[in-house]
Amino acid sequence: MARHFRLSFFLSILLACVHISSAPPSAWPQTPPPQHGGVFVTLGQSVVPLNGPWKFTTGDSPTDSATHKYLWAEPSFDDSNWEMMDLTPVPGVVDPWDGDPRWVPGWTAKGHPGYMGWAWYRLRVPVEEKPGERLAVNAPVEAEDGYQLFADGDLVGSLGKFDRHGKLLATYFSRPDIFRVPPARVPADGSVETTRTMTFAYRVWLGPVGMTYSIAPGGLHYAPLLVAGGSMGSQSKLDWNEYTVANIYSCFDGLVFLLLAMLAASVLLFDRSDMVYLWVAGALTITVADDALTSLMNFTHLLDARVFFLLIYAVLYPILLGAWAMVWWVWFQLKRPAWAPKAILGLTLGSMAACAAASAFSFSYLPHAVWSAFEAAGLVVRLALLLLLLLIVALGIRKEGTEGWLVLPAALAMVYGLFGPELSLLGAESVIHPFGITFFLSSLASLFLVAALGVLMLRRLLLSLRRQRQLALDVRQAQEVQRVMVPEARSCFPGLEIESEYRPAREVGGDFFQIVPNKVDGSLLIVAGDVTGKGLQAGMLVALLVGAIRTAARSHLDPLDVLKELNLSLLGRSDAQATCVALRIEKDGSATLANAGHIAPYLNGDPIAMEGALPLGMIESAEFSVMNFKLNEHDKLILISDGIAEATDANGALFGFERIRDLLRTTSNAAAVAAAAQTFGQEDDISVIAVTRTGDLAPAPA
Repeated sequence: MARHFRLSFFLSILLACVHISSAPPSAWPQTPPPQHGGVFVTLGQSVVPLNGPWKFTTGDSPTDSATHKYLWAEPSFDDSNWEMMDLTPVPGVVDPWDGDPRWVPGWTAKGHPGYMGWAWYRLRVPVEEKPGERLAVNAPVEAEDGYQLFADGDLVGSLGKFDRHGKLLATYFSRPDIFRVPPARVPADGSVETTRTMTFAYRVWLGPVGMTYSIAPGGLHYAPLLVAGGSMGSQSKLDWNEYTVANIYSCFDGLVFLLLAMLAASVLLFDRSDMVYLWVAGALTITVADDALTSLMNFTHLLDARVFFLLIYAVLYPILLGAWAMVWWVWFQLKRPAWAPKAILGLTLGSMAACAAASAFSFSYLPHAVWSAFEAAGLVVRLALLLLLLLIVALGIRKEGTEGWLVLPAALAMVYGLFGPELSLLGAESVIHPFGITFFLSSLASLFLVAALGVLMLRRLLLSLRRQRQLALDVRQAQEVQRVMVPEARSCFPGLEIESEYRPAREVGGDFFQIVPNKVDGSLLIVAGDVTGKGLQAGMLVALLVGAIRTAARSHLDPLDVLKELNLSLLGRSDAQATCVALRIEKDGSATLANAGHIAPYLNGDPIAMEGALPLGMIESAEFSVMNFKLNEHDKLILISDGIAEATDANGALFGFERIRDLLRTTSNAAAVAAAAQTFGQEDDISVIAVTRTGDLAPAPA
């Protein structure tokens, strides 16, 4: 069970060793002793395949009432009326998994189709052994589902977990093992016999696991080897080398998929906007879990085979198929058919339920017709999920063209890996043997899937990098545009000196201010505000408002009218809102201030008391607060954005309005105010405008 990917190099070595070691002495050329010195050597048999023919019968043995031993295991039992079961390999008949020519079909293919339960093999073997030499029998490479091995009536080895009554409690995958045979019994007279006839008996159980998941199941598929004591270590090492090469694929396969999953997850950290990498990492992680369970079954006896197949076929495979369907759905950013994600979820859950109902656990309890119905239903649901996956790939090809065609080989490789047994039943090849090396095609499909996914993710990453470079270029251009729109840090007008400082939290900020002098009456219009959001979107909204400010200033002198025009320009633009103040200063220092939800300015270190108002862009008929006051000579008016009050230190404390008042009592320099808030812990855009009444009506020197 579950054996793939065997290299025939090791198989050739094993066969050669078995052939050489099992050749009887008479098969070797009889060379006379040398006439002139030297030593004459005769090699004996150290490893012999027990091909039989074995005696075979179905059913279980009765036990001796006194010793509780199985009668069919005793050497004295008469098995003359049992049928013959030969384990000699037949030319042209090979292991369906890996092409091993030593494989023989089980009893379901040899006159007992559909039989499930206990059966016995018996073989009498005349053995000529050296005094004191111990013999052993190696475990068959494959046997369903568990067995107990008896030598001359004594239990010497087993596969599976048995209770004291001989009931099989747990089944495991076959692994190489060496079972020592008890030494020959010493006769009462103390004489030593070098020849004895040994009786080997296998009590074998074929249960739901083998009947459901094996090909031609039932009993022993490889003839055990009778091994001389001196060859036990070498034979065990050879068996394990061969077994490791045959089953190590799951470890390497899982490692490759784990590395690819880590790569996908790392790309997600690099580009959080593309959630397809999360789906890819999830699907690959499920594949890693599949390979980890397979390795656990192949190299340990920690997991019952029934649990293993339940997890594989009723949990991992349905989830894996559904996950890959979602991978390609997200990969191509498909929107239609809108029911596809829900259908994927429903079919995945349906496949899990049907496969669980048709598991090895339910095989013995459900009527065969009901169990077969669940098995057929599971296959139908899996095929429906497969068709939906292929439909998604087809839609992706139609939508994306080249990238869709690149996805197709990866999807087909994944399908072959998940539907390998079904395709084998339809006549598709499951193994190939190029240059004498055996490859299991589902493993090659998995490796092809890794290669295809690597190419696809690399291509997607390069496209993402290209988009990010373009976005970075757009941001730089937006920065240049915003830099042009921001007034000079220090400007002088008749009777006024204005300092400004602007420090965006990101590359492109959401704060804005404009200083627009009126050449007709000598007044000055200052408009400052803060749009919702940050980044490039906020910067685009700032550009819109700056243009609207310039347009409104040409036809409106009243700050309230300016705010109303800006309010109309933001209406109907989704979540586009902004707080804003508009200030008009006359030549004589008279000032009109209109506020739309912005922080009130500070006059000589104290906030101006104003009523609250809604921000721009909320409702068309919004009412904004308005007040009039006068700037006297040497008065200082500070306009700030909420980025100063909302600055936060490492402990989560806000800069707050109290610190602002304390700061403005000591300095009115715009750069100093902005630097203090930024040093405290900038969270939002910071802008400061300081207006000082100089009393000089002539323009001050720049």
